[in-house]
Parts: sequence; structure tokens; C-alpha cells
Amino acid sequence: MISEDSPSAFDSHFQSVYGDRWIPLRQALLREESKNHRSCFEGYAEYVMDRASIVAAEVLGVCPGDEVLDLCAAPGGKTLILLEALKRSGQLTANELSRDRRIRLQKVIEDHVPLAHREQVRITGFDGNQFGLKKAGAYDRVLLDAPCSSERHLLHEDPLMRDWKESRTRQLAMRQYSLLCSALLALRPEGVLVYATCSISPLENDGVVERLLTRKKESVMMMPLSDDEIARIPGVEKTSAGYRIFPDGDDGAGPIFFARLKKIRS
Repeated sequence: MISEDSPSAFDSHFQSVYGDRWIPLRQALLREESKNHRSCFEGYAEYVMDRASIVAAEVLGVCPGDEVLDLCAAPGGKTLILLEALKRSGQLTANELSRDRRIRLQKVIEDHVPLAHREQVRITGFDGNQFGLKKAGAYDRVLLDAPCSSERHLLHEDPLMRDWKESRTRQLAMRQYSLLCSALLALRPEGVLVYATCSISPLENDGVVERLLTRKKESVMMMPLSDDEIARIPGVEKTSAGYRIFPDGDDGAGPIFFARLKKIRS
């Protein structure tokens, strides 16, 4: 329960952001995450992930023959979705800086992907902030599932959030912007980029994307979802610079924020 006498800095911050929605949203975040069992390859183990996470990978619109980059790939659920969409034609680079998380990513691919499809995946361990400099203009599609505050997990670790500070989310937003610039640099002209987080903080979501659109307006534009896409995504909400699915919806999916962007040919 939120203490009305002395709400934490965490609750005070998000109460100011979401108003009357905050209490039911907070309660939804404390409930067990929704689970979807997705088998990307026949005969191989299903991978369990939130429905909203599947959406964030699918809206990238990967096609057979594409060169695809998953810039912060671990634990690997979205990587499986991207690889499935290639249908044996094209290449996927799954990048993860952390050695331990990279080992986990490799295990996910071994457990869920047939050997013939694994040949399409290259696992790398570069610093995502520098990736665009190393591989400028190399990819048709880029997914940046950025490290974020992940408030749902924070709440489960410490429901009172005694030590939370707004500076935490501001610092992460700076890191996310750097990663997003790197992802854009790695993209070919006319290529598509999806930026996603599991944060509920507008600073880490719309704020990061709006900063990119302002500072890089000569080279990037928003790529909104079509009406058909929106109709196929239960619970999706439009935001100022993207879309979100929050767990106070009917099926408890999320939280996820995603924005789809297109690189302009200059």
C-alpha cells in the first residue's frame, strides 16, 4: 500500500506523471507478469515471454533477406522473433556487451533454434554505444531494446522503493539516447529502427525519442503504426513519440514502450 502520509519519492514522482491512474497501474505492476509461450521453430522448445515484448519485435517488420541488428539482445526472446521472420534468408547480428548475458543468449539460441537457422546468427560483444561507428550504414533493420529502469522488477524487489531517486531515470535516459544514436548510425538510409524499453518513465521513453527527432531531424522521422497494425495489438496506447502497452489493461501485458523510426536518405 502507498502511504498517504509520506509517499516515497518513487510514488510521488509517478503520481505526478500518471495522476489517478498511478494506483491501479502500481497494483498491476505488482501482479505476476503475463506469460506467452511462443514456439518460433517447429520441434524446438517454446520461449516464455510477455505478449507486449513480442509486439515490440514484430513491429520492426523484418523481411527475408534483411540484414538485422539486435543491439542489446540478451536474454534473447526478441532475437528469436527476429530470426523467425528472416525465414532462412538474411543475417541477424545479436549484440550483447555483458559476457554473462551473452552466454545466456547463446544458450537460448541453442535451445530454441534449429542448427540450420543458427548459421544466420552472429553473436557479438561490442559496446552498443560504439557499434554504429564500427558498422555505420550496415543494417536494414535495427532493434534497440534498451537497458532501462524496469520499474516492475524494482517494485518486486523493494515494494517501498526507499532509495529510488529521479536522477536514476535521468541518467539512464542519457545512456539510452547514446545507444539510440548508435543504432541510427548503424542503419542504412530508408532502414527501420525500433526503440523499446520496459520502463514506465516518460523520461526514458518519449523523452529519448523526442530528443533524437529534434537533434537528428535531418536524418530520422517517425514511422507510425498503420490502422491495421493498431487493430491487431490489444491494449496499445499512442503516446507523444511512440506507443505503450501497460499491465493495467485487460490481459496484464507489459509494460512496454516502443517507437518505430525511419532513417531518411540524405
